[in-house]
Amino acid sequence: MTLFSASAPRPLADRLRPRTLDEVVGQDHLLKPAGPIGRMVTSRRLASMILWGPPGCGKTTIARLLADQTDFHFEPLSAVFSGVADLRKVFDAAKQRRVAGRGTLLFIDEIHRFNRSQQDGFLPYVEDGTVTLVGATTENPSFELNAALLSRAQVFVLNRLDDAALELLLTRAEAETGRTLPLDADARQAIKAMADGDGRFLLNLCEELFALAPDSPLDTTALAGTIQRRAPLYDKSQEGHYNLISALHKSVRGSDTDAALYWLARMLAGGEDPRFIARRLVRMAVEDVGLADPQALPQALAAWETYERLGSPEGELALTQCVIYMATAPKSNAAYAASKAAMRSARETGSLMPPMHILNAPTKLMKGLGYGKGYAYDHDTPEGFSGQNYFPEGMPRQQFYRPPERGFEREIRKRLDYWSKLRAQKAADPDPE
Repeated sequence: MTLFSASAPRPLADRLRPRTLDEVVGQDHLLKPAGPIGRMVTSRRLASMILWGPPGCGKTTIARLLADQTDFHFEPLSAVFSGVADLRKVFDAAKQRRVAGRGTLLFIDEIHRFNRSQQDGFLPYVEDGTVTLVGATTENPSFELNAALLSRAQVFVLNRLDDAALELLLTRAEAETGRTLPLDADARQAIKAMADGDGRFLLNLCEELFALAPDSPLDTTALAGTIQRRAPLYDKSQEGHYNLISALHKSVRGSDTDAALYWLARMLAGGEDPRFIARRLVRMAVEDVGLADPQALPQALAAWETYERLGSPEGELALTQCVIYMATAPKSNAAYAASKAAMRSARETGSLMPPMHILNAPTKLMKGLGYGKGYAYDHDTPEGFSGQNYFPEGMPRQQFYRPPERGFEREIRKRLDYWSKLRAQKAADPDPE
């Protein structure tokens, strides 16, 4: 059985798995001698850690090499297939190993899949050093892991493999097989783009190409027809969802139309629900364009309704048109800021009554108490503006809404300035006759 296993074919990605930390690509910021993990290895004092990064960036490999280079026993578990009973066995064995003078590196792949109670179960064993925990996750630890666990483990962010790292993997694949990849220069760049930063996926593509052994190098068109592009890394329920909508929102706010279109396309290509995007576009219209262009909100609502009527893919063009409209519109958050300021003032001032002169008096008692006394009907004034005070008595006048000199709000500002001037005149001379 052992001989059979030793002679069994191994995938190219497994054959090229780094044997030392120096061979790991794309993570020098952590692994070089001056990096935080590199310093741990040099001192042979490992701390518990969470390795956070996208698929295929080397999390499992790094954990295994950390154990090898510090003489820790490597104990791997997957949160998908393991439960409390498995953890108990690991902790019992680690206690015995510790008595014998050897540490245990407990590697938990996809640690975010353990629930909160299971994560709490690690704490005493991490706390007393029974195990050194190395957890791997593709999800944001601050969302998925207990605060108590995070306080006992350092979080290290691993990079998505860049072009240089992927090229190094291609070179290693060619050296391992003794063959050159059957690709022209453009197709070589294209295969790296297809991998989308995933080194394991790239090596699997290489293995597929070596097996095909075409008669002549493939160009980009032939490559696309031969192998499958990696699906974009996008989880609609996790951090990628919020990162990309944030990128779209901020690109619109920053009036970068082309960047906004790119992020919109990324979300749609990743399978995002266009209705979620439509709802967010409505928010952008009221939060970031506001009254600088009063048509932004009707445009957003029309785009949403158009998508509902047409569906995908035709309705997605309406979302694209809306993104272009809002990215190119003048921007103002004056209404948004005014709303927040007014809410803050309302909380601070409590239950102040409106001034008596603007209260209705439907009963004789209320009229006798002074409700409505002295109210000036604005339409009866020459300017259509009475200038009366509408704030609670004793509350200083506030200015919540401060429109900028942009877009339609330039006109609104002129109106506010005109009314402010009239108000001041009427306050100085309340009865000019």
